[in-house]
Amino acid sequence: MHIVIIGNGISGITAARTLRKHSDHEITVISGETDHFFSRTALMYIYMGHMRYQETKPYEDWFWSKNRINLKKAWVKQIDTDNNHILFSDDSGMHYDRLLIASGSKSNKFGWPGQDLDGVQGLYSFQDLEAMERTTKHGISRAVIVGGGLIGIEMAEMLHSRHYPVTLLVREQSYWNNVLPAQESAMITRHIREHGFDLRLGVELKEILDDGTGKVKGVVTSEGETIDCQLVGLTAGVSPNIEFVKSSKIVCGRGIIVNQFQQTNINGVYAAGDCAQMETPPADRRPIEQVWYTGKIQGETAALNILGRPTAYNPGYWYNSAKFLDIEYQTYGMVLPVLREGEEAFYWEDANGKRSIHLVWRKQDRRFIGINNFGIRLRHTTFNHWLKQQATVDEVLRDIRAAAFDPEFFKPFEKELISAWNIQFPDHQIQLNNKRSLRARIFHS
Repeated sequence: MHIVIIGNGISGITAARTLRKHSDHEITVISGETDHFFSRTALMYIYMGHMRYQETKPYEDWFWSKNRINLKKAWVKQIDTDNNHILFSDDSGMHYDRLLIASGSKSNKFGWPGQDLDGVQGLYSFQDLEAMERTTKHGISRAVIVGGGLIGIEMAEMLHSRHYPVTLLVREQSYWNNVLPAQESAMITRHIREHGFDLRLGVELKEILDDGTGKVKGVVTSEGETIDCQLVGLTAGVSPNIEFVKSSKIVCGRGIIVNQFQQTNINGVYAAGDCAQMETPPADRRPIEQVWYTGKIQGETAALNILGRPTAYNPGYWYNSAKFLDIEYQTYGMVLPVLREGEEAFYWEDANGKRSIHLVWRKQDRRFIGINNFGIRLRHTTFNHWLKQQATVDEVLRDIRAAAFDPEFFKPFEKELISAWNIQFPDHQIQLNNKRSLRARIFHS
């Protein structure tokens, strides 16, 4: 049986490795982006000079042939599901017996005049990195980034590392406040401005201006202001990369529609990762989740089902991590921008405004629901344990030392946190447990 995988990102490669681990079938991975799998989250560090491309590849180049995983560098143009055939952009083709589509995302464009000019780009693919290198090779006077969120601040940091002035146009009134609660959003907004970025809130892009040669010369904002620039970063989210699928019989919505087994409406065709849209998502989850760890789980799930081992997609408890300049961010469980009915929250921020913790729990039984933490590194395994055990918020706070990393670079926060809690909730006073005995109790009992 020939299993073909379109896409060599985390979903496609996890699927390929899972298939090889459990079978001897022929496997081919197709990608037009790069020859080999690389860590997409490291793109920014290549531009900033912290890493070289070869250092972002988790596997040596010989790994693929040794494990009998065929690699083909090509762009897919069309899928013929009636004949199990893939057509490439050069009009050559390939037959498959089973197909997994793991084609990832593409940067959103919303029909702005000038959005296809040279110097306008997103930040998702290796080609985007190459485009940024070309545009800034001889220097630029300014870059304008349209949209906030994680990609926007990454792109801003990349350009800032080479001392290029950056303006960010964000239509929201506070940075990433469609994801973060107001307190954290305000803290990050302040932090971005403290780093010297020209952050414009409540401002949208109206038009991108042509210099007469097909290159960017500036933008016009919704307020009518013209900002001169030579690079425009479009970071207003991403969407499933499925244009080549739409001419096929595979049913699509915003993404490729799949069931809990990652199966499409076509027998023998599966989809996973950023391009997949769950027909019936798990409770409290979105139909499309464009996150590294969910892509990994979906890739493994698809592979097992391809091999006839029925396995439903189970992402577990939500978590994510990122970095806003020099402030690390982690989230475990569900912390929404606005509390849902029946939820209660506690927010603590240190005096310097660089560290914070936001806890959410159910009022009726005080069951812990989720946490946001900024500038403090906490253990995923510990919070996953508490979520599984349906621990109360009081138990979490009492045992918070068990979740904290120990490196000497991190200033202790626990006493300040508990002091603030005890002032705000005098009827639920907390006393910290000893860290060592707690970790022994949780993980060695």
